[in-house]
Amino acid sequence: MSGYDDGNIFAKILRSEIPATRIFETDDFVAIMDVMPQSKGHCLLLPKVPSRNILDADDAMLSKALPELARLARAAKAAFGADGVTISQFNEAAGGQTVFHLHFHVIPRYEGVELQRHAGGMADPAELRDQANAIRAQLA
Repeated sequence: MSGYDDGNIFAKILRSEIPATRIFETDDFVAIMDVMPQSKGHCLLLPKVPSRNILDADDAMLSKALPELARLARAAKAAFGADGVTISQFNEAAGGQTVFHLHFHVIPRYEGVELQRHAGGMADPAELRDQANAIRAQLA
């Protein structure tokens, strides 16, 4: 699929051109806190290899993604005592994608608590740092 724009916000984060609250980094992935969280502990897994979305992603990278995604989801759920976790991934504008670099949302869920709007506002950076530390502690 054509149309990958290396000026997208996640590409800039991966190149450290703009700041992000990083949870962990491997040779293939970076996990960060979502700056517009829908729930406490909402984080993202970003593959380092450029791809617009799952429709043009390399199968070998995708096979590496699921174990990292599961590890992140388990840690986020445990860090905040969540009742469950929603994992989502969007493809193309019609599918809800707004940043055109493949990424996976990990959203801890709590019984009886509705999700906030994703574009509902930026989170406090200190709060995101604390949440990233809590997730990292579960990964250790």
